[in-house]
Amino acid sequence: MNLNTLWEYANPKKFIQTTDRVLPWVAGLAALTLGAGLVWGFFFTPDDYRQGSTVKIIYLHVPSALMAINAWLMMLITSLVWIVRRHHVSALAARAAAPVGLVMTLIALLTGAIWGQPMWGTWWAWDPRLTSFLILFLFYLGYIALWAAIENDDTAADLTSILCLVGSVFALLSRYAVNFWNQGLHQGASLSVAPGERMAMTFKLPLYVSMAGFVLLFVALVLMRTRTEIRARRLRVLIARQRMEHA
Repeated sequence: MNLNTLWEYANPKKFIQTTDRVLPWVAGLAALTLGAGLVWGFFFTPDDYRQGSTVKIIYLHVPSALMAINAWLMMLITSLVWIVRRHHVSALAARAAAPVGLVMTLIALLTGAIWGQPMWGTWWAWDPRLTSFLILFLFYLGYIALWAAIENDDTAADLTSILCLVGSVFALLSRYAVNFWNQGLHQGASLSVAPGERMAMTFKLPLYVSMAGFVLLFVALVLMRTRTEIRARRLRVLIARQRMEHA
């Protein structure tokens, strides 16, 4: 597939037609892998020798944290496409992804607090990664609010794209804060390409399945929401034209 062929999917009609075929498969795979990963992780893995059964929250916490960060990075890419190419589907895809990313960030914060309380003795600490995640959550709220506050879609897309560029700093900090600052309560990455065994395969395999499920769930939700945003934009354009005709 060359680049020109790829840009064809920026056409709203082409996007709707393609996702008509793709979306049912993605949604089905998401349900299958997410259900399998969570059931496997919560019910068929042993307790950890140090953390006991508390460690099993990792099957929610790690995938949701992963998608919280990557959702914003996806929004960054589509926002850049909007700024450079002015394709409305890319701007609407970024808008569609924001509430999904917001929920993923909230899940990560809540499960992190539940996991951290027995481990650290506190529900919250101003740890670098926790703090950057909280700021990322606030950026999601601000991004959604900015879209809602501006009537003109193109102006809203321009301003939210700029906000997305700024918020990307905190998305990266959320991912690499533990590497930047050695101090802090938050542990290092559970999964890493660095040498050394960080997690037993008993826990790692269902975690991989859960992560795949969260990725597919995110894709399915963003596709569904983007389709809705495209239709909503068409409706707003039609209403605006009718108002002009009757003015």
